[in-house]
Amino acid sequence: MKISEIKIDVIEIKPETINVIDERQTLGGKTKQGILRIITDNGIEGNSFIGEQSRNSLDRIMIIHEIIKPKLLGMDVSHREWLWSQVGSISGHGLPINSSWAPIDVALWDIAGKHVNMPIYKILGAQKTQTPLYATFPPRHNSIEGFIREAEKLSDEGFEAYKIHPGNLDIDKTIKVIEKIRENMGKKMTLMLDRNHGYNLEEAIKVGEALDANDYYWFEDPVNVNDIRAIKKLSNKIKTPINMSDSATFLLGEAANYIGQNLLGMVRGTTRKLGITGLKKLCSMSESFGINCEIGLAGNSLMNMANLHVIMSVNNCTFYEYWRPENLHQWGVINDIEIESNGKISINDTPGLGMNLDEDWIKYHTIKTLN
Repeated sequence: MKISEIKIDVIEIKPETINVIDERQTLGGKTKQGILRIITDNGIEGNSFIGEQSRNSLDRIMIIHEIIKPKLLGMDVSHREWLWSQVGSISGHGLPINSSWAPIDVALWDIAGKHVNMPIYKILGAQKTQTPLYATFPPRHNSIEGFIREAEKLSDEGFEAYKIHPGNLDIDKTIKVIEKIRENMGKKMTLMLDRNHGYNLEEAIKVGEALDANDYYWFEDPVNVNDIRAIKKLSNKIKTPINMSDSATFLLGEAANYIGQNLLGMVRGTTRKLGITGLKKLCSMSESFGINCEIGLAGNSLMNMANLHVIMSVNNCTFYEYWRPENLHQWGVINDIEIESNGKISINDTPGLGMNLDEDWIKYHTIKTLN
């Protein structure tokens, strides 16, 4: 079964713009994204989406269309591992290749599942069919009270885990947020904190000690991902596991280096940069060192579902990341991921990714198709 055709519907969407209290300032607004369609010589179509909630994706779309597509036409769809091995050489002179290769990998897995009439997680090796989740918002508050209200609202909605994004909130206020939310929630809520690389070492130690004292589950991306010295000192100073990294350049090799130096208590991954093939490898590598690979938002509905399939195939990922507001990254499908009545997320046995494209919605938002 070979690839005979590759199409990309370029769409324009305009979810609400929200203000965030960190270096990004805003998320959402008008962006251009892509609907990837890989079609085989026997008529099976594999899909993924190109894009995420915070940026235009025309650069990724053009890399797929102009650089990767010529290498794929005529390729056997089972040659995912060969394609994985070629990513480095395809990238050439510093192109951001992984974020363009990843949706191709996901679409090829979608084809594989449809071809054998099985969901992807079963092909990967089923471990479970349900997973707990945590809720998180981008940093929206510049006051202690704002984060307290956010935690209380999520608890009232039934969420049992919450990741705080403090953004630019100053250190003293952040520590009070850490303490007050734990005091209010008691042991009924698992708590994490993610600064998106924003602290220096001194700040990270102060926050980390507050996390230690209040039984937080992880401390995510506290400092610059390239500051090995700071990460090492921080890991020796605090007990809360350091979890890294959502940085676009933190891939399998980087994770191996950090885990090998015993710098991390957990590792971070997503299909957005690693595809299903790479994310499964990252989970397996982490498992061999006895640590979790906690999988983060992939940025759109189909890639989020790809995350879920990997989560269901491993035993070292505790949570699915349920990122809010949902409309910034949920679009283009009829049957999106939903929370069950028991507060968990389940996966169905529909072949491939198990999602149906909303073709009417896609047609309405398409501005051109690349054949």
